[in-house]
Amino acid sequence: MRVLLVSPQTPDTFWSFKHVLRFVSKKAAFPPLGLLTVAAMLPRDWDLRVVDLNVERLKDSDLRAADFVMISAMIVHQDSVRSVVARCAALGKPVIAGGPLFTTGHENFPEIQHFVLGEAEEVMPQLVEDMRHGRVQRIYKAARWPNLEQTPVPRWDLVDLRHYVTMAVQFSRGCPFDCEFCDIIVMNGRVPRTKTPAQLVAELEALRRHGWNEMVFVVDDNFIGDKRRTRALLRELIEWRRRTRPSMGFLTEASVNLADDAELCSLMVEAGFMKVFVGIETPSVEALEECRKLQNRGRDLVAAVRTLQQRGLEVMGGFIVGFDSDQTDIFKRQFEFIQRSGVVTAMVGLLTALPQTRLWQRLKREGRLEAASSGNNTQAELNFQPRLNREFLQAGYRDLMKKLYEPKVYYQRVRTFLKNHHPSGPGLSLSWPDFKAFLKSFWLLGIWYRGRVAYWRFFWSTLLRRPRHFRRAIEFAIVGYHFRRVAKQL
Repeated sequence: MRVLLVSPQTPDTFWSFKHVLRFVSKKAAFPPLGLLTVAAMLPRDWDLRVVDLNVERLKDSDLRAADFVMISAMIVHQDSVRSVVARCAALGKPVIAGGPLFTTGHENFPEIQHFVLGEAEEVMPQLVEDMRHGRVQRIYKAARWPNLEQTPVPRWDLVDLRHYVTMAVQFSRGCPFDCEFCDIIVMNGRVPRTKTPAQLVAELEALRRHGWNEMVFVVDDNFIGDKRRTRALLRELIEWRRRTRPSMGFLTEASVNLADDAELCSLMVEAGFMKVFVGIETPSVEALEECRKLQNRGRDLVAAVRTLQQRGLEVMGGFIVGFDSDQTDIFKRQFEFIQRSGVVTAMVGLLTALPQTRLWQRLKREGRLEAASSGNNTQAELNFQPRLNREFLQAGYRDLMKKLYEPKVYYQRVRTFLKNHHPSGPGLSLSWPDFKAFLKSFWLLGIWYRGRVAYWRFFWSTLLRRPRHFRRAIEFAIVGYHFRRVAKQL
């Protein structure tokens, strides 16, 4: 059986890091983890080929050689998916589609013959059997949340790791919280399920043996959703680091209550975690109540961010504007919060109603839902009728993003972070690609592009006052260029 697994092209978004790639001589930010995991569930004697459209072109010869084409996608990939499916149809190739895009919206793709909805572990044996006998069904959907202990190690051998900036692994699925706008609980449930620590260590060991020694994104919905199991994993990771001395570091996603647990933070840093994405959302107490972001209520969020920074973790923050309770000063409040807290990587988006979420259901009942979500929350678009004036929200959002990533403002935020940050865990070694990226940044950011004066002031002040932070500072300068380009395109 010949199966072609296609990862769609990611558009230019906040998390695509498209404008960073030229600095680091890579083709994509992240590998197609879901697709590689599905590939590992297929028989080893099948002829598998992975085409990541962020890395290479899809050729007609690839399609003609396949018995089946598998596609895994998120909502933001829908345009690329339609293009690939059209090419498959023209060549008479059956498509089997899975991933978040189809789990919550497969009915929008009548041109696709087959779907795997939700998590794949428990339905793959039946799908494989049906593929073998030419009787593939229209829809496969598991009757329950699968046990992740049956999830195999991803097929890293099917991609060239050298094309990617960061690798990806997953320890858990699900989140115990109930934020109104979030689709995680729709797709993965509210009871976190985890792999065993030995499983994740085996995945990391597989990456290490493939020669990977850079950052690894642990792509959990909430890494500390089950703190007991997270602690067990971290202790095993620490022991693995002592045995093998890997140079890789980690980033992940977690809820803000991580700041309440000093021991957990210490274990994360010792295990090699350097960054954590936190859904801060808004400084507005009313908006937190509205969206049921209960874990963020009743706390000083700036203090929580600083606590994590002081314990050695960089906080990347998610922020939202456009809640019903937002007042006209929300853009000013968001800007002041982000600058004061030193959240360098601040992903601010307009509220969007994702399919099947409680927000989507409420707005539909209220007759305010207007369109499907693009999946890109950094577009200045709303798919529902807001309480505040639409034009005011869109204009305010564009202005906020441009202001946040203006060189002078951005570098000041980096300085605030570096002042608060107290790293103590293992660091990444300086590689030849890192050195080349630094050289390119000197030329492109220091000479060629706008903001060069602010860049050199930032460069020299960091080198002279905080030399041990210099590598991190130049990385921030490079990433800031990407965010500035994204903001400019709004």
